[in-house]
Amino acid sequence: MATQNFSPALCAPASSASYPMAKPGYGKRSAPDQPPRRADDFALLPERERYVAGFVDHLPDGAAMNVKTLAKQLPLYGQQAVGSALTALSVAGHLRRVRRLVGEGDQVRWVFRTFWSRHARDNEWWADYLAAEDNLAGAGAGAEGEPEPATTTPAPPWAPTEPAVPASPSPAAAADAPLPSLVPAAPPQPEAGPAPAASAALSRPNSDRPSPEHPSPAYLALAQLGRADHRLALSAADCEALEGRATEWLARGVSTDYLTQALTAGLPAQVDSPVGFLRRRLNDKIPPALPAAPEAPVVPAHRVMVECTQCGTPGRPDALPDGLCRPCRQAAHGSAVTPDAVTEPAIERDVRAYVSELRDLLKVP
Repeated sequence: MATQNFSPALCAPASSASYPMAKPGYGKRSAPDQPPRRADDFALLPERERYVAGFVDHLPDGAAMNVKTLAKQLPLYGQQAVGSALTALSVAGHLRRVRRLVGEGDQVRWVFRTFWSRHARDNEWWADYLAAEDNLAGAGAGAEGEPEPATTTPAPPWAPTEPAVPASPSPAAAADAPLPSLVPAAPPQPEAGPAPAASAALSRPNSDRPSPEHPSPAYLALAQLGRADHRLALSAADCEALEGRATEWLARGVSTDYLTQALTAGLPAQVDSPVGFLRRRLNDKIPPALPAAPEAPVVPAHRVMVECTQCGTPGRPDALPDGLCRPCRQAAHGSAVTPDAVTEPAIERDVRAYVSELRDLLKVP
């Protein structure tokens, strides 16, 4: 004797292990705090929506949720019918399509997810839940929603290393160690002073020291003035003496090209002292210090955007109630008739009546 099935939901095909899974970070995501499954979970939905909802509810997290893949697994409905069913389930509060930005810096990408809830949720619940997801994504969560593991940065080569503490010897090793010698040790010899060449290098003035391996941009600009104009040829000591003033120019936002052009423009026929002439120009022609530009307020970037279930238009959760944008929501709920739609047929009928009258007049002899 056959057992009668009293469940209002249709018997959707059970999902098997061979169902296509999405890439890591994509696909289905189950919403939290869901009640256990019951036979009347989707009793208030139409027949087609009950069929699709029963199938989606049994899919594991990470399963592919695109319309094409779902239609291949559901034999009763095609892609258009499955897409319409997902739109209806979104309006009913069972799912939301979301795109989430993962990664940092230039290595960022969008991942697409479908959050599913067996229990129908209202728009306020979905908005709060997706706002929490946005905060989690902004805090540096990875593609799977878990925080990235902290990485340890190796110490730079110039960092001082702590001396190794010798381990205390074991009793057996201490017994085998030789006894200390009773012969008095020789008195310590006085340390030898620095070599004459080293002493001369330490006592050498700053102007006689060689220039660093990587000179500053201001030093290079001053050193190349002699190549731009032979009347401004400077020695190494002259460049070091004027380097500080030239650095102030660069600190005020000018480039080295601007500095070179300002120092070489309008030279007299003869320059007796290049260092004195350039010192005077560096003091008299220094550009004004511009005030710092006000910092723009930091606007937190939203890393979680809701997609319209029907057309895929992204937006904030409060801008897409029921998971639909405004045009799709008007099409789903039925748009009101505009006054233009009422007056246009009336105008068309008046024109036809007028043309008919003209034809009747033409027939009169």
